[in-house]
Amino acid sequence: METLLSVRNIHKKYGNVEVLKGISLEVNVGEVLAIAGASGAGKSTLLHIMGSLEKPDMGQVVFKGTDIFSFSKKDLARFRSRHLGFVFQFHHLLPEFTALENVCIPAYIAGKSKKEAHERAILLLEFMGLAQRLHHRPSALSGGEQQRVAVARALMNDPEVILADEPSGNLDSASATSLHSLFFDLRREFGKTFVIVTHNEALAALSDRRLFMKDGYLVS
Repeated sequence: METLLSVRNIHKKYGNVEVLKGISLEVNVGEVLAIAGASGAGKSTLLHIMGSLEKPDMGQVVFKGTDIFSFSKKDLARFRSRHLGFVFQFHHLLPEFTALENVCIPAYIAGKSKKEAHERAILLLEFMGLAQRLHHRPSALSGGEQQRVAVARALMNDPEVILADEPSGNLDSASATSLHSLFFDLRREFGKTFVIVTHNEALAALSDRRLFMKDGYLVS
């Protein structure tokens, strides 16, 4: 399989607490990879470093052969916008904007036209089953619908990798299972690669491959 993203000997400390203790892994093109483990294992810190949101104290994150932390701050932001999509436990939708407007925001930041942004946002929201909810604000959407809007927003600039940090953590079990099934639909339809951090081992088991973290180490 072709490797898309490599994590090489990542270490990270906060004060005297060593959160990551030499993590190495590879993410293959088109796979749905789950990283499971209890709260405090270091999963979210690892995901944030993989997404260049935080910088490691030691080690490399290599995307298509390039160490992303060799980029300048400006180039790193551009890389993140073009190649990575993020989904968080708390969807972070802007309450004053509609579903359609929220999804369009990354495209506007990337300098795309309103017409181009609207066409892709509508395509994505329709794929998410939200064709009738385009003009609803987040307060008028269910938790599962809000998270689907957040997934559509993550896909807006057509990134290769979606990094999801406890994406179903605030959802009921039916909505959580539905969301994870959606990731496979998106992989099939749009060819995306997913890295999902979760403490829910049943949901992790749905993925192509799962890794477990404990106390800052990968244990399998």
